Amino acid sequence: MCPSGTSSGRSDVAADFRQAFEALDADHDGKISPDDLRKFYSGAGDADEDTIGSMIAVADLNRNGFVEYEEFERVLSGGRRRSTGIMEEVFKTMDKDGDGRLSHADLKSYMHLAGFSISDEEVAAMIRFGGGDESDGVCYEGLLKILAVDNIF
Repeated sequence: MCPSGTSSGRSDVAADFRQAFEALDADHDGKISPDDLRKFYSGAGDADEDTIGSMIAVADLNRNGFVEYEEFERVLSGGRRRSTGIMEEVFKTMDKDGDGRLSHADLKSYMHLAGFSISDEEVAAMIRFGGGDESDGVCYEGLLKILAVDNIF
């Protein structure tokens, strides 16, 4: 699903956060664990144990070793600067060749890994929505537009 870029309120943002959380919660137990992150990043690039530990530490506000939804939402909505850092890491993971752009293949592969069934036409629409085109893909700012992250702060 590609957000429309227009948010009618906090509930739309919460729904977007919920979808992102569910994509990361690989075992669907209601919390993101280091194992969930290992599984999520296994097909999209290398995330070493230090990186995974850092990701958990940033969001695990109650220090129980897991990231519950409320913690996840708080980190993403806690301020543009903090969430931008997280989103930059997501972008780097998605950008398999490191060229600073997400190609059609990058987006389709990552959406598939996140558990979303998506057609080539839907990926092309996402790229267009993000201000890119099929030959060049989409830049970091375009990804933020696709995810409507730049519109929620």
